[in-house]
Amino acid sequence: MANNNPSTVIYANGLTKQFGDFTAVNHISFEVQRGEIFGFLGANGAGKTTAIKMLCGLLQPTSGQASVAGFDVYRQREAIKQNIGYMSQRFSLYDDLTVSENIRFYGGIYGLSYKTIRQKTDELLNLLQMQAEAKKIVKSLPLGWKQKLAFSIAIMHSPQVVFLDEPTGGVDPVTRRQFWHMIYETAQQGLTVFVTTHYMDEAEYCNRVSIMVDGTIEALDTPGGLKKAFNAPNMNEVFIHLARGAKRTDG
Repeated sequence: MANNNPSTVIYANGLTKQFGDFTAVNHISFEVQRGEIFGFLGANGAGKTTAIKMLCGLLQPTSGQASVAGFDVYRQREAIKQNIGYMSQRFSLYDDLTVSENIRFYGGIYGLSYKTIRQKTDELLNLLQMQAEAKKIVKSLPLGWKQKLAFSIAIMHSPQVVFLDEPTGGVDPVTRRQFWHMIYETAQQGLTVFVTTHYMDEAEYCNRVSIMVDGTIEALDTPGGLKKAFNAPNMNEVFIHLARGAKRTDG
């Protein structure tokens, strides 16, 4: 079944990845719409990372169908990479470059023109109120500032979707709220946000949430719908209920 909905930015139907006899991702199916904040949750070993690698064009699926930003995960992997942003928990910028140098470096990787990079540099510094830090080495910045900078750089080329892999790990609660405010603002402008997190209170901020267990999607709904379905007061209780039966513990 192909994706014929123009508002669908991420589409997966029976997406599967096997490594020998081990099935890391087992026939998962879902869609994510334009401007949606989609939570992709699961305990360690659930298959989240493998699924994300396939969607980002970094890993070829074994079977099933999937497209991201309208591009097929089998035949158009390079096009996918050009139309997505990505930010990981492990800070992805270069610590030994200045703030401005990081912006210019990634602007070049994204293929932006010199004029556009100069414009984007000014825009990001103003948006983040980091004009005074423009010439500071990134490793000298507080973690919260680094994460906000990394997010802004991840979307500076105006991708259709941004993948956030535990973006607020180790960040204090106030900075986490500020980070999610940035996410909301960009989603309202039409950017699709695909986010993994171990903070269950952040799952409450998502429009919809899927929860993977042992390579399959065991639940997918709005946070309110999941809490109602599992008669749970919060998303943490929903997650515990589903993850309790998991056989995998790492990987």
